[in-house]
Amino acid sequence: MRTLLVGVGNPLLTDDGVGILVAREVKRRFPSVEMTEASVGGIRLVEEIAGYERVVIIDSVRTEKACPGQLHRLSLEDLGNGPPPSFSHGVGLKAAIELGRRLGCPIPEEIEIYAIEVADTTTFHEGCSPQLKAKIPQLAEEIISKSSLFDGGG
Repeated sequence: MRTLLVGVGNPLLTDDGVGILVAREVKRRFPSVEMTEASVGGIRLVEEIAGYERVVIIDSVRTEKACPGQLHRLSLEDLGNGPPPSFSHGVGLKAAIELGRRLGCPIPEEIEIYAIEVADTTTFHEGCSPQLKAKIPQLAEEIISKSSLFDGGG
């Protein structure tokens, strides 16, 4: 099965880049996994994942209901029909995937979404806040243990 790991975020906006940093850590532990980094959402992200059978997306989220560093495992249904205002790169992802499928694009059947709770996505700074940076190895391990992409996950 063609599988892709996608780290999503903007590495110049403090915690917004955590998805990319965690994906890099997962890739470091599993060098054979194909990985890409994306700073896009919606239709542009669908273009990145087209042609794969399985995709694991790691991004940031700001719900303000959880502590920074908490991992959320989401489905497309969790994203709802409208754009979630605080899921910075997931805006329109569900609708974009549905549109792609209707248009006959080769959209993956299996899509796993992991969103990491963050605190600061507006300050221009390369790298995560110290609180999140310290949790990157733990977050990578948690995704590896939960994901069907890796042995023992699911």
